[in-house]
Amino acid sequence: MGSNKKQRAREVKGDTRKVSEKGTKPIIPAVVEEIIGRTGFRGEITQVKARLLEGVEKDRSMRRNVKGSIKVNDVLMLREIDIEARKIKSKVTKGAYT
Repeated sequence: MGSNKKQRAREVKGDTRKVSEKGTKPIIPAVVEEIIGRTGFRGEITQVKARLLEGVEKDRSMRRNVKGSIKVNDVLMLREIDIEARKIKSKVTKGAYT
């Protein structure tokens, strides 16, 4: 019941951004600009370079790890923009940071 009041208040103010269920941090959309490589123990994680579309740090590019199928121009909904993925150290297509 409390979350409905928050949602109604946001609609009245005209704010259309989504709010994560854990707190008041907004969910920021980012578009995939480049696929950097594969990582993870079996190569199941794809590292991408994404550009933020909204927020205080709009147009900032950052590295993120994505699980599942992904391609250029897909939109990611990021819960956190403070944490950036580590660079892949080698050009190996599979393996965790080797």
